[in-house]
Amino acid sequence: MSPEAFEAAALALPATEKVVQWGGADVYKVGGRVFALRTLEGALSIKVSDVAYAVLVETGQARPAPYLARAKWVAFDRLEALDEDEVRGWLASAHALVAARLTRKARAELGLSSGFSTL
Repeated sequence: MSPEAFEAAALALPATEKVVQWGGADVYKVGGRVFALRTLEGALSIKVSDVAYAVLVETGQARPAPYLARAKWVAFDRLEALDEDEVRGWLASAHALVAARLTRKARAELGLSSGFSTL
């Protein structure tokens, strides 16, 4: 997946904002909370479910994300080596996982569906 396609997919998710922080990384947030980031070197870190974390790490598709692994984040060394459809799915899942943890009030203010539940 190209960096441009990644950015377009991330920003297409509801109430997503992009900021540049942590040494120039592109950080994607919903409600002020991070759900994905892309480094200047082209690496990708993303929030995943407990099951996806286990599968991705055990199969060697991803590695535990530095500093974030205990919160079930995985890292991929090269975004461009990843399948675009898979990355879009992971982004949508990461966004939903993080948005579900926002308060009802915050979700309402962002115009997010009230269908989220705490995961």
